[in-house]
Amino acid sequence: VQSLDRGLAVIRAFDADHQRLTLSEVADRTGLTRAAARRFLHTLRGLGYVSLEGRQFFLRPRLLELGYSYLSTLSIPQLAAPHIEQLACVAGESVSISVLDGSDVVYVARIASRRIMSVDLSVGTRLPAYVTSMGRVLLAALPSSEVDQHLGDLVRRTERTLTDRARLLAELQKVREQGWAVVDEELEDGLRSLAVPVHDSLDQVVAALNISTVAPRAAVETFVAEQLARLLKTAAAISAAVQEQTRVTARPAGFGL
Repeated sequence: VQSLDRGLAVIRAFDADHQRLTLSEVADRTGLTRAAARRFLHTLRGLGYVSLEGRQFFLRPRLLELGYSYLSTLSIPQLAAPHIEQLACVAGESVSISVLDGSDVVYVARIASRRIMSVDLSVGTRLPAYVTSMGRVLLAALPSSEVDQHLGDLVRRTERTLTDRARLLAELQKVREQGWAVVDEELEDGLRSLAVPVHDSLDQVVAALNISTVAPRAAVETFVAEQLARLLKTAAAISAAVQEQTRVTARPAGFGL
């Protein structure tokens, strides 16, 4: 078990800002000894997950198989695909779906707008839940007693980032009551997003759906007025698809024959 944990730590040492690492850098980022880091890197290399060029290690495309194994068991991206494509076309903005994992949201589906944003988002991207509209929708759906453990460190990302815990909890209560969340330039200057929940057959929130845009394009009130109804309609369609999938999966063999 400890070996698996350390092997995964080596994989996680690589990210967008650290795409190539030396043995020493991997050891530093994981807290492993150089000898241990070397063993794990060469094991991963033998399995085809890591390559070595000169003194630098980097991840191989085969690593995507691990993420696909998860996505292939998650019906939401497949069920949501036609709905978010249509929404992105109608809204003219980027549309995403994410789930909560610890204190982060993880993107599981996304249709990107052709408009340029400096935030590079794709399936698998992780962002702090507290500072994203989808994260706030997902946090607001949790029992109050569980919210705090999913907040993590409230780090200021921009001048607008809400980092006061009491104010953030009050904002989550507002989201809980109104059923949607808008985050205006808290994750990054110029980036605004609006999110609503996706429900399963038990009416539990299983994912969040959002539209993101460039803030200077319109006032936040205009953005909400233009996009909220579309977003709610699409979330309802995705929720219905998820609920129907659940009913079909749970249906006894031979039912209806």
